[in-house]
Amino acid sequence: MSGKMRILTSVAAIAIVAAGLGVWIIRGPGPLDFAGGTKVALADYRAGKPTGVPAKLEKASLVERGEYLAKAADCMVCHTKPGEKDYSGGLAFKLPFGTLYSTNVTPDKDTGIGNYSDQDFLNAVQHGQRRDGARLYPAMPYTSYTYMTDEDVLAVKAYLFSLPPVRAKAPENTLSFPFNQRWAMIVWSAVFNPDTRFAPDTSKSPEWNRGAYLVEALAHCGECHTPRNLGFALDNRKRFAGAITAGWRAFNISSDKATGLGNWSDQDLISYLSLGHAPGHGSASGPMGEAVDHSFSQFAPEDISSIVAYLRSVPPVPSPDLPATTAPVAPASHKDGVTADARGKKVFASACTSCHGWSGESPVSPMATLTGTWAVNDPAATNVAQIVLSGTKRHTPAGALSMPAFGSAYTDDEIAAVANYVTGRFGAKGSKLTGKDIAEMREQTAD
Repeated sequence: MSGKMRILTSVAAIAIVAAGLGVWIIRGPGPLDFAGGTKVALADYRAGKPTGVPAKLEKASLVERGEYLAKAADCMVCHTKPGEKDYSGGLAFKLPFGTLYSTNVTPDKDTGIGNYSDQDFLNAVQHGQRRDGARLYPAMPYTSYTYMTDEDVLAVKAYLFSLPPVRAKAPENTLSFPFNQRWAMIVWSAVFNPDTRFAPDTSKSPEWNRGAYLVEALAHCGECHTPRNLGFALDNRKRFAGAITAGWRAFNISSDKATGLGNWSDQDLISYLSLGHAPGHGSASGPMGEAVDHSFSQFAPEDISSIVAYLRSVPPVPSPDLPATTAPVAPASHKDGVTADARGKKVFASACTSCHGWSGESPVSPMATLTGTWAVNDPAATNVAQIVLSGTKRHTPAGALSMPAFGSAYTDDEIAAVANYVTGRFGAKGSKLTGKDIAEMREQTAD
């Protein structure tokens, strides 16, 4: 070999190693790597069955099992536009580089998935590949669903195919270049989709393994609660540290005691997931409220307990932008306490006190109490502002939670002012939102 060829070969080898190292650095660890135990194939695990449905449904029909799994995977929320038929698609996902629309997953043969074979459906759910070969964008969380077993994926298919077909074509995506190039998802998937099924950890309990399967595969909790890396994939180095998703803050659900779930009791977590409310911590709203109403509240009690057991094991990751403590109960009189903005106090007096009270302890319902909630202790006031803009209407086993939307009743400046007042009076640190911030929030959540 000539000297020139040796140099070229060395440069090529260095480039390959550098590229591989770069991919490894960007991709980071897998979601379950923190556990560190010995993993085995599901067929070789003898301590129980962490996948599938709870014991009470083991003998149920394929469609019934698929219905439970579809709810656990929260399929309907993303594949249903408000006011339209369930699973008929068309829900908009607003991204910094355009808008994606969810697909129709009813068995309609022209606009839905009625022509999908079993393998077609497995390819879409686990590999992010449509029936026509085109790649799906990761708004479809196939990098989490890839951990689902074939059996569970096909049970979901059986359920979806049992539904009435709905003829509804989703609008065309409006992504800007180069994000509108679907072929690029081939490269993205090769780097960021592990393309592997769930493998139980023999060093952990059956309950832990069930919780891991539910959290990482079906419920895909990391898709909202884990920050993104440079490639817009999940950054598992900051597993469950919280992120902004669809204009709302998905809070830290790691075991961090100051800013995560470390100081929540098991009963707090069970209550929040099952009912959408935990005393002293607040009520679920926005995307999390939808997840509770349509998914977690439908889980068997033992599955909720498994989720709690798993979350307890996730290493603590602090959220430095959140206060380590919550504020005490505010003064009962509006004449006391800090008033950062007179406009905010005026709006709160006219629109909020009847339900929330001046002290933050609701005279109407525990679900409307502000004191101690994550939302008011977020100095960014993201969810406070979004709730004021969009309102919330939920009916849970814990009771009704209904707040009207004030987005059309008040200006952006007034909503910023009341959000700043709420966090200043009831939170550990007041926010400093502006009218421009509220305008951007409106854009993020506009349908």
